[in-house]
Parts: sequence; structure tokens; C-alpha cells
Amino acid sequence: MAQDLADDREAVRAFFGERAAHWDARFPDDGPAYAAAVAEIGLRPGDAVLDAGCGTGRALPTLRDAVGPRGTVLGADLTPEMLAEVVRAGRGNTALLFLTDVARLPLRRACLDAVFGAGLISHLPGPQSGLRELARVVRPRGRLALFHPVGRAALAARRGRRLTPDDVRAEPRLRTLLDATGWRLVSFADEDDGYLALAERLPR
Repeated sequence: MAQDLADDREAVRAFFGERAAHWDARFPDDGPAYAAAVAEIGLRPGDAVLDAGCGTGRALPTLRDAVGPRGTVLGADLTPEMLAEVVRAGRGNTALLFLTDVARLPLRRACLDAVFGAGLISHLPGPQSGLRELARVVRPRGRLALFHPVGRAALAARRGRRLTPDDVRAEPRLRTLLDATGWRLVSFADEDDGYLALAERLPR
């Protein structure tokens, strides 16, 4: 099992590593969708927020604007090439960046007010362990936002695939995963122009 997860992580790193330099150019119009999703989290000035699997950092400036200069913005990604693109794009000064596995964060318990994850859930090797780790670092009643700039059906059509009931982003399966890992699903939207699941950290 441990070897399988390690292999999955290497596969994720390889997939995104070879695409990092051209990632933003592939999705140039996603900015407004990111901003709208961040607004739904309800961040306040001074909050601490993690962009988990931050990629090229497209959400980082908006997260910084939401928490203000006294807030804390962290960006974590498994792929060094993606973090290099954060810096190259001029977004590195908006957040503290970590090259790390989201399932093994170098953060103390309950230190965050929220986590933002764009395209994260379907790339977590062992989603239960990843969601449980995110719950560990978020305070009770803190928020988790799982986002994608297009919905499940549109994404499947783009890739020439069909939706299946075992899709980790489908509401019934996601709700079960969240319930098992310390979260409560509070809202779910899956439309052609965006996917956003908001969850609340359960009291310990």
C-alpha cells in the first residue's frame, strides 16, 4: 500500500512537472472563476489560508487580497516545476511556498482558518489520508473549498470520458469521504461553468 501511494505521488509529480511551463497558457480565462470561488470561502482580514496543490499559484493573489497584509497565505505543491512557475509568474511574493505532499504538511494542528484546493481531490493519492491531514491543520469550523473552474460533466466531455458513480468528486461519494475525515459538506455546486464543494471542519 505504501509503495502504491509513493508510485501515485511520482505519477502526479511527473504529470504536472512536464506541463507546468505551459499550464497557465492552457487555461487563460479561469481567473474570474478562481476569484468567485475564493469569495465563497468567507475569508476575513488576518486569516490564515492554505492553497493545497497550488500549482502555478493562480489563486494566491486573490487569497492574499482576501486575508490582507496581516493574514497568512501558504502555497503547497508536490511538483517543483509548478512552484517555479509561481515565482516566474510573479506570484511568489503573495505567499509562503512549500514543496510538500498535502497528506504530510509541515504545519501544526489547527493553525489554519481555511484550505483552498483547485483540482485537488481527484489528484490526491489516497483521498482519505489527504482530507484527514487537511482537517488536522484547520481549526474547528474552519472551511475547505474544493474547486474546479469547470464542472464534472464539462471536464469529462473535454477529456472524452463519461461520468461514473465512483468519481471522487460526485456528491454522494465526496460527502462520505468528508464525513469520514473530520468534515461536513455544507454546499455543493456542479455546473458547466464551475465546481465548488464547501465543507466545514467538525469540532474535535
